[in-house]
Amino acid sequence: MHLHILGICGTFMGGLALIARAAGHRVTGCDTGVYPPMSTQLQEQGIALIEGFEPDQIGLKPDLFIIGNVISRGNPLIEAILDAGLPYVSGPQWLGEQILQGQHVLAVAGTHGKTTTSSMLAWILHDAGLKPNFLIGGVAPGLEVSARYQADASLFVIEADEYDTAFFDKRSKFVHYRPRTAVLNNLEYDHADIFADLAAIETQFHHLLRTVPRHGLVIAPAHDEALARVLKQGCYSELTTTGNATGWHTRSLSATSFEVLDGAHALGCVQWSLTGEHNQHNALVALLAAAHVGVTPARSIDALSRFAGVKRRMENRGTVAGVTVYDDFAHHPTAIQTTLEGLRSKVEAQRILAVLEPRSNTMKLGTMAARLPSALAAADLVFCFGQKDGKQALGWDPAIVLASLEGRLHAHHDLDTLVSALASEARAGDHIVVMSNGGFGGIHTKLLAALAKAQA
Repeated sequence: MHLHILGICGTFMGGLALIARAAGHRVTGCDTGVYPPMSTQLQEQGIALIEGFEPDQIGLKPDLFIIGNVISRGNPLIEAILDAGLPYVSGPQWLGEQILQGQHVLAVAGTHGKTTTSSMLAWILHDAGLKPNFLIGGVAPGLEVSARYQADASLFVIEADEYDTAFFDKRSKFVHYRPRTAVLNNLEYDHADIFADLAAIETQFHHLLRTVPRHGLVIAPAHDEALARVLKQGCYSELTTTGNATGWHTRSLSATSFEVLDGAHALGCVQWSLTGEHNQHNALVALLAAAHVGVTPARSIDALSRFAGVKRRMENRGTVAGVTVYDDFAHHPTAIQTTLEGLRSKVEAQRILAVLEPRSNTMKLGTMAARLPSALAAADLVFCFGQKDGKQALGWDPAIVLASLEGRLHAHHDLDTLVSALASEARAGDHIVVMSNGGFGGIHTKLLAALAKAQA
């Protein structure tokens, strides 16, 4: 079957394209701003890419158009598809119906940690020789790709996003996945562009719960108020909660090691490069999900001790003149806070320079802006970047919202000026954490070059 994918260079849709290709379909696709690494990865798999959404693409005569959720009415190709009455479907629905049927789906949902936890779980199963299929919103070094499909494998790990499915299907993507093992990592308000309030997101999570079979497993933290409300509406499957001393929980041993316990019984110790209590929690639920498909805690703990992290999740992009630059995807106050506090526990008194681009729709709207000062408290200096005009323009003024950080705050509207200011301020021993859910104009490469020039 010939599939033509609209919005193919998105993380989810690009992964879907790789899976469809591995399943034996002919795959083509289109997008705007087609660039590496996704464009390169797709072309290496024999997937032809078209720049733009010109209506003449219906002349390709695919058997089915798969529509990404970035595509909206008014898109010229969509309008041509609708006018011609051609068959189309959303990415999540196609995946659920054509690939996930018959698989034991392990879905990782939550406001934070989905990519990292999914990667941990896929890595554990891979290390245990279970050959998992997976579709994840990031690339873990040990897994090498963000998506993999083998028809003879029966386990499928998926990052279960609560964002809407398509312009014609406003349900969350994850309602299409029908997991047998469901991780509910946490739940906070996010995606202010599509959800009116937290209650609206809770409704979607309850819809997910309704799809888990009686003999399936739901894993959730014991002390998350929003998830408690979701579970109270009805959980029809086996439920395991984390965070209670009588059940599975963790105990920190150092900034980069922790013990895993079942009640008072020690199951083992994880020693790795990751930091923060949030990553300990991510590891714990990954262990529980892996146990549900037969991986022993000892085997999982050994695998996690060799887990190298995920690209764009506190990824070390380089050290120049004693200054280390990290790339992190944090785009929500809670994620920002846990990321910086985790690094603080590791570097202790060394300076942390936080560089924030509030780029998500929720952050640009200012819905979470009031929480940013406390979220950035662990940083010694804060550099906030926001464009004044265009699609990425902020709807709020950093100098006003972050006024309580006076003396530590540097607000910039020009990327080159920001890079120069960072290079001038940084000194040996500093840690610069760049936080954005976008490309941020290639700031990491520019900053490392500026640091090298300053050293010379």
